[in-house]
Amino acid sequence: MNKILLIIQREYTTRVQKKSFIILTLLMPILMSAMMFLPGYFMSMDDEQTRTIAVYDGSSVFLGRLESSEFTKFKYVPKEEYQIIKNDLKKSNYYALLVIEPNFLKTKTVQILSESNIPWDVKSQIQDKIQGVVEKDKMAEVVRQTAIPDLEQKIAATKTHINVDTIKIGVGGEAKKTSTEIGMVLGYIFGFMIYIFIFVYGTMVMQGVMEEKQSRIVEVIISSVRPFQLMMGKIVGIALVGLTQFALWVILAAVIFSASKSFYPGTAKAEQIQNIMTQSQDAVQQAAPQMDKMQDIFSMIGTINFPLLISCFIFFFIGGYLLYSSMFAAVGSAIDAPEDAQQFMLPITLPIILSIMVMMSAIKNPEGPVAFWFSIIPFTSPIVMMARIPFGVPAWQLALSMILLVATFVGMVWVTGKIYRTGILMYGKKPSWKEIGKWLMYKS
Repeated sequence: MNKILLIIQREYTTRVQKKSFIILTLLMPILMSAMMFLPGYFMSMDDEQTRTIAVYDGSSVFLGRLESSEFTKFKYVPKEEYQIIKNDLKKSNYYALLVIEPNFLKTKTVQILSESNIPWDVKSQIQDKIQGVVEKDKMAEVVRQTAIPDLEQKIAATKTHINVDTIKIGVGGEAKKTSTEIGMVLGYIFGFMIYIFIFVYGTMVMQGVMEEKQSRIVEVIISSVRPFQLMMGKIVGIALVGLTQFALWVILAAVIFSASKSFYPGTAKAEQIQNIMTQSQDAVQQAAPQMDKMQDIFSMIGTINFPLLISCFIFFFIGGYLLYSSMFAAVGSAIDAPEDAQQFMLPITLPIILSIMVMMSAIKNPEGPVAFWFSIIPFTSPIVMMARIPFGVPAWQLALSMILLVATFVGMVWVTGKIYRTGILMYGKKPSWKEIGKWLMYKS
């Protein structure tokens, strides 16, 4: 046991002290935050480039009816000028040419001529304006035929937005507002994190075994320890590296969450908001609903059973990692070069990839048979079960999944231990599946 602990200490300290580990640990929360917020920020930035678009309306439907916006101007041109602009758009002062053919009402198609692809926002704006004019004409025709006064306003008044609140009833009948969307996001994040951890740290185990085998240092190591002790020490040591990194990420995420929550205090009153934003009464009225909305989000996040979620994440991360890393270690011991790993990696990676596919289905239907069975099968349960937990999983299903995962890990360690014991000292030969099967038959 002391020898295993020494190997664990060596694997842990050598990797934690690397600059790459420190940099990745500190940068990952920042990168994740940037990936979440920067796209929305950049999309919210207004396009302030002024564009003048020439409009030739052969149908005469839109003459004077396409309203210019602050940065997109429409200028109608006659047919003679239209031909000149079309023949040499580059020399004209127009950004693009909007062509509406005489048979537009039949084809329902217009053309935008430009020197390059126009931005999606400009195209969408033109499309919306044209559709608005057509719909208004259709509505006017319906009003004329039915002779119902104010029909357009009455139809517009029928449009209603419905809010659907989800309420979770506790054991004592306590009702708390929850969010299906938050559950979906958490399920995806935790499931995907396990997927990444298994791949990254499992591959790290395989590469570590191969490096020691190629450098022949393993021959010196196993003169002092048994091959099984070396394999377990390497697997557990790298697992602790992963847990350390995850713990630091949780701490940093908690700090960021607490800091962001302080900007939306639940006890904020209208007077306090008034003091903060005295410059504009309109701004105050717009800010209050936003603050209430953010407070609702924080309240709904508070209904998530994070102790259960994080403890299950740690268990399924460790269980899934130990299961797959033992197989990665066996592959690393059986081969001499990374290019030889492809035929042995495929059976290991297929269940992990399948888990990600099933996880998306489990998020949509966490109580369905597909989600149930794949959250029970040990090779897929670490990822799929994490997608189900935010929605609530019966205790017996969670217990069964955990028991089967542990039992499968123990059996897999026995199998891979026999492969590791033989393969770690074999050089210069690429083993076949048949030969690996023979290694399992060797007596200790």
